[in-house]
Amino acid sequence: MERIYQKIGRIREYLLFIDSIKVDCLARFATDPIYRGALLHYLYLLSDTCLSLAELVIKQKKLRVPQSYHEAIDILGENGILEPSFAYSFAKIAGFRNFLAHDYEKIEADSICKDVLSKLDDVKKFVDQMEKIYD
Repeated sequence: MERIYQKIGRIREYLLFIDSIKVDCLARFATDPIYRGALLHYLYLLSDTCLSLAELVIKQKKLRVPQSYHEAIDILGENGILEPSFAYSFAKIAGFRNFLAHDYEKIEADSICKDVLSKLDDVKKFVDQMEKIYD
């Protein structure tokens, strides 16, 4: 249980940090390599920790073992830990995490600053649903 709450705390911490630096993202992402690196690093940590939390809950609940990060989110939806329709859409975070881990030099400012940052509420929803199973 303690590890689950630690991961939830880290996710909330990463969300706060990302939220605090997202102002003027387009301009800063394109011109400031330190800003770009920090933002991408925290987005990676955020997505990776979400997936790690999913795997930890699956293990703790003794659910079937996922064969991929994407499947870990699906399993949470199948078992009512996440709303199934939300799990289906949130599972895309697995692809995003892998993209950040392996193709980060190809990332465009618009993709991060408009598309990704607009979906941070999905991470908040994920954490809220995960916390509910332990209330």
